[in-house]
Amino acid sequence: MGGNRALLTAESHAMKLIIAIIQPSRLEDVKAALTDVEVSRLTVMDCQGFGRQKGQTEMYRGRELSVNLLRKTQLQIAVNDEFVEPTIQAVLTAGRSGETGAIGDGKIFVLPMDDCVRIRTGERGPDAI
Repeated sequence: MGGNRALLTAESHAMKLIIAIIQPSRLEDVKAALTDVEVSRLTVMDCQGFGRQKGQTEMYRGRELSVNLLRKTQLQIAVNDEFVEPTIQAVLTAGRSGETGAIGDGKIFVLPMDDCVRIRTGERGPDAI
């Protein structure tokens, strides 16, 4: 069992979980950019949040209302190491508003992933991605 655990630890450096928070309007462009770099497996979730923009103010029936949470889209993408940089660059390029981007375009988080298990076959590690 100890040897198997060492194998998983060694494999863990070969996989990353990329979490990207983007504008919902950029989703189709980001998916197309990911397909171009041969990344075709992802999970998409609707979410809410705010960063530097601290929400927004809207008018409703003549009154100003503060909306603290803005609609965003979260992508979860598990990749082997050789796909980390192409994935980041694809999301950066396609997720930006215009040439230089804008506040609220989002963030990309890259996390180490200890293991991955394919439910259908029981495969583990980088082969399961």
